[in-house]
Amino acid sequence: MGTTYLTRNRKSLAHQVRYALRNPEKVPAHARRAARDAWLRLRYPDHIAYYRAVMASDAARSPEMAVGHTSSLDRWTEMGRMQFDYLVRHGLTPQHRMLEIGCGNLRAGRLFIDYLESGNYYGIDISPDILIAAQDTLVREGLQAKVPHLTLTDDLTFAFLPDAHFDVVHAHSVFSHSPPQVIKQCFAHVGRILAPGGFFDFTFDRTEGSEHQVLHEDFYYRTSTLVEQAAKYGLSARFMDDWETLPHLQSKLRLTAMSDGSSA
Repeated sequence: MGTTYLTRNRKSLAHQVRYALRNPEKVPAHARRAARDAWLRLRYPDHIAYYRAVMASDAARSPEMAVGHTSSLDRWTEMGRMQFDYLVRHGLTPQHRMLEIGCGNLRAGRLFIDYLESGNYYGIDISPDILIAAQDTLVREGLQAKVPHLTLTDDLTFAFLPDAHFDVVHAHSVFSHSPPQVIKQCFAHVGRILAPGGFFDFTFDRTEGSEHQVLHEDFYYRTSTLVEQAAKYGLSARFMDDWETLPHLQSKLRLTAMSDGSSA
């Protein structure tokens, strides 16, 4: 990622004007999205309820669009494969018990389910609409016999999950849509459900300038902010440099419990 990209403030009026002048064909779609989001925020002041409504709106048009802002099935497939291949190269084994936060319609989850031993995949999401789409994916891929667990959730306290159970926790493009309080809640509780030696991988929209958000949907964080916040809850962070070489504009961190002494 270039320095200019990482210091850009997408919320600033100057950036929005420049972007509109360079991409006039995208202005109508952005205006419609801004109007929709403003209306939904009025109806749902709580962020989880608000973003659930955003997902419902996107999923009604296309489940693939709801999890990747693109209606291209090829791109949906490509992004799922990229997540899967990366995690397998970086420690995931069939014997692992895995929790995927924001599993969506199983863009990557269908590959994880097929790879893991039966019953070892748990997927959670805030959107009932997208979980119905996930069931459709299971049927289409013929994965019913792998007995995956798909659960609707309202928060990231993981209160219904057992202690020290998951070897791998994975969240792709979740924190990029999460305000600070949601990330803090996740960090406060994820350590409890990690098995000894387990790790938590997540992507985020990285900025090296001012932290900001756009339309209360897209949030940009400095790496240091997330590393310091994780440390407050006994989690050590490693920046996954090689993820940066892949065709994806988000960055990735891996968290492990400091008490493990593992470098993952």
